[in-house]
Amino acid sequence: MASGTAEPPAATPAERRREQRGWYFYDFACSVYSTSVVTVFLGPYLTTVAKAAADAEGFVHPLGIPVRAGSVFAYAVSLSVIVAVVLMPMVGAVADRTGRKKPLLAAAAYLGATATAGMFFLDGDRYVLGALLLIVANASLSVSMALYNAYLPQIAEPEERDRVSSRGWAFGYTSGALVLVLNLVLYTGHDSFGVSEATAVRICLASAGLWWGAFAIVPLRRLRDRAVATDGARPTMGQGWRQLVATLKDMRRHPLTLSFLLAYLVYNDGVQTVISQASVYGSQELELDQTTLIVAILLVQVLAVFGALGMGRLAQRYGAKRTILGSLVAWTGTIGVGFFLPAGAPVGFFLLAAAIGLVLGGSQALSRSLFSHMVPRGKEAEYFSAYEMSDRGMSWLGPLVFGLAFQLTGSYRDAIVSLVVFFAVGFILLARVPVREAVAAAGNPVPERI
Repeated sequence: MASGTAEPPAATPAERRREQRGWYFYDFACSVYSTSVVTVFLGPYLTTVAKAAADAEGFVHPLGIPVRAGSVFAYAVSLSVIVAVVLMPMVGAVADRTGRKKPLLAAAAYLGATATAGMFFLDGDRYVLGALLLIVANASLSVSMALYNAYLPQIAEPEERDRVSSRGWAFGYTSGALVLVLNLVLYTGHDSFGVSEATAVRICLASAGLWWGAFAIVPLRRLRDRAVATDGARPTMGQGWRQLVATLKDMRRHPLTLSFLLAYLVYNDGVQTVISQASVYGSQELELDQTTLIVAILLVQVLAVFGALGMGRLAQRYGAKRTILGSLVAWTGTIGVGFFLPAGAPVGFFLLAAAIGLVLGGSQALSRSLFSHMVPRGKEAEYFSAYEMSDRGMSWLGPLVFGLAFQLTGSYRDAIVSLVVFFAVGFILLARVPVREAVAAAGNPVPERI
């Protein structure tokens, strides 16, 4: 006989708004890691550190395996994703079984924040330390985001989700822009602050971890766990794996939801690879200095705020699916233009950054809210674990392809052009998903426009 507390009564509008405001702040906390660490500083810096440890042919040898120094960052991102794939479904199953997402969110957030702060010690030729910290931080972020996203259908009514999801992304891009301004001041004026360029980069990396940990307190205070009926047994990791098998079997009963996840897996793999490899492409192939890269990413952050909010409004008029499809067309054209950018041309790179910013936030925010309509009630963490596997978790193929393309050709242009296929195939797959039928099949009300 099941025991435990039944789910509490539905929250009032005021209670929902309070949770929503707290929820926004996790994007505000962790997006600084994605922006300052993954997108701007760590790629070029870890590549420099790896090159310092390389042999005369430009290879390093972790565990005796020859790896081109320029591919270390991409391979570490790919490996971090594999680690996350192992952990996320298990953590999601435990979260749904116990109804206690918040302690798990706290553990993942602070493990990732600690690993990021530890990047201050990445100097000299310690590329292995840098790769390990990146793997821990990236995997922790993925786990925490799966838990964080699972709150969306619980804190927002169906008609609110596009707006709430878009605001969350806007909060994240706002914090990313703010911290990048501070990073730019420190990096460009490092001499006046009495630190070397490398030390300035290490401070920027570590400060992202401190920011992440500090602002994670807000959602952890505002969000509330929903009690669920249990059998009184203490959940174990083994039960988590058994629940994962049950979840996968359950998802087979919702093939349209799986069809959306497949489409999202493909096109978002391209998005995540562009985010993680853009600074490497700019510094190594286009020969742009770090200051130019920071300004370009700052431009992305500022325009992404307006892009997320603007595409949220477009979704209210045209539906989330059509708006996402339009963004994929824009992504394809943007990457195509990026292939032809001449080296040493910052203006062209700034225009490319502006185009990315306008579509980046909206495509991510609307994908999250669209998926939330397709999740059966009571299975939020499990299904959003699968979603996060498609978001950060399964985005290992793009970095791997990018790294292999450079490994084989020595050209970052060949690597970047390979990403066009992810957006083109993703567009085709998403266009074939009947989203209204998917929402109804999950047992959820179908919004007027979706």
